[in-house]
Amino acid sequence: MVHKNAHGASLWHAVRGDRPERPALQDRLHVDLAIVGGGFTGLSSALHAAEKALCVAVLEAEIIAWGATGRNAGFVVPNFARKDPDSILAQLGPERGGRLIDFAAGSADLVFSLIRRHGIDCDAMQNGWIQPAHSPAALEKVKSRAGQWARHGRPVVTLDRRQVETMTGARGYTGGWMDRSGGLLNPVAYALGLADAAEKAGGRIFERTPVTSVDRISDGWALKTPSGSVHAQKVLLATNAYGGSLNPVLQRTYLPLKVFQIATDPLPPEIRTRLLPGGQGAGDTRRNLFTFRFDADNRLISGGMHIFGPGADARVPQAIWRRLARYLNLPDLPPLAFSWSGMAAVDPDFLPRLVDLGPGLIAGFACNGRGIAMTTAMGKTLADWASGTDIQDLPLPFGPLSPIPLHGLIRYAPNMLLPWSMLRDRLEASETP
Repeated sequence: MVHKNAHGASLWHAVRGDRPERPALQDRLHVDLAIVGGGFTGLSSALHAAEKALCVAVLEAEIIAWGATGRNAGFVVPNFARKDPDSILAQLGPERGGRLIDFAAGSADLVFSLIRRHGIDCDAMQNGWIQPAHSPAALEKVKSRAGQWARHGRPVVTLDRRQVETMTGARGYTGGWMDRSGGLLNPVAYALGLADAAEKAGGRIFERTPVTSVDRISDGWALKTPSGSVHAQKVLLATNAYGGSLNPVLQRTYLPLKVFQIATDPLPPEIRTRLLPGGQGAGDTRRNLFTFRFDADNRLISGGMHIFGPGADARVPQAIWRRLARYLNLPDLPPLAFSWSGMAAVDPDFLPRLVDLGPGLIAGFACNGRGIAMTTAMGKTLADWASGTDIQDLPLPFGPLSPIPLHGLIRYAPNMLLPWSMLRDRLEASETP
């Protein structure tokens, strides 16, 4: 049986077990920091702000981890999807660029330290993240990437063809690299653990509480919900690509990207031991990114983007399943058991950033496929802002509201260009000796 949950729960929600929902807001609150969104950014911000003795409230429109937080594959990756340290230094300069590099470099270590400190049961494994190279040109790029991160003191290693095959079980790659500080986890279980820790620190979390408006008042901000209101000194919009109509202009500052994920039935031991025997996760260098990992029950998980067309919710998961079987040489791959999708926010320069929306009102988003590590670290940084640190002293790029020109057309570019990207991937891979 295939569970197609394109607009519903992911695998991670399905396997989390029953849990009581948190109540909806029913009254009026006065807080130091109001956080809109119960994903990684919001929950990490709430935890770190509450530990600084701030009065914090999280307002989630659905349930904890309902958006991108609960719809990803569970990779903890402490680097940037399309940017390397040298290009960041060239773009931002040595001071600001150096701070952003340090921010990203320590992001996975922060995730796993929180898991240990708060005893979060989320199948976490900090045993490395592997990026195989699909072509000779890609291999040169990853060698350069690994070298740059090594110069910043990161625990990275380059891999030759045989090492990649041994560590992943996948053939056809030219080599790759690994960041040993990366890893895997169950994202919904991790988010719930952050929520529990935030509440223990004194924060309050409300589910089924959509924010309908955020308005400036004389001494702060007023947030309205269907059955309550919040008066806050500062407000964080931590909705990423799930902001809805709360701030339509903000939605035009990033490109929304729909990503599908699938999970098979559990693999038999004789196949499982051949693939990723060290338990790492892998995401290769293709433009049409190919990822694969196992969960705690030996389900094989992979993801991908989709080309526009009818029936994507049924068509794309099957295409990802076929690609998984082909790339990993699994003619007897167990059937597809779960499929789901989510929305990522892609920034034009592929960096995380903060948007200054007014005195004491900020939005933090666009982690470009590196959500778990980056948003956890972003939350810690935003707690510093909430407790008085000037936005200019934070390690993240920031600026005023700046919509993308011709956003109504350009927003479709990632999906419209996918066929051309897939062709380039195939042509480059065919050059492999």
